[in-house]
Amino acid sequence: MSTMNISLPGALKNFVDEQVSQRGYGTSSEYVRELIRKDQDRQHLRSLLLAGTATAPTAPADADRIN
Repeated sequence: MSTMNISLPGALKNFVDEQVSQRGYGTSSEYVRELIRKDQDRQHLRSLLLAGTATAPTAPADADRIN
C-alpha cells in the first residue's frame, strides 16, 4: 500500500478525528479511504446515468404489463 500525507487545517482535522471516533473507524486513513471509495462509486454512477441519457429511448422493459 502506498502512503500519502495530507495537511489539514485544525477544524478539518478535528472533524476527521470526530468521525473516526463516532463512526467506528480504526484510523483516519480508514475514514479517508471510505470517502474516496464513495466518491469513486458516485462518479461511476454519474457516468452511467449520463451514458443512459445519451441513448435513444426504448420501450419499457415491462411493456407487456401496460395493457
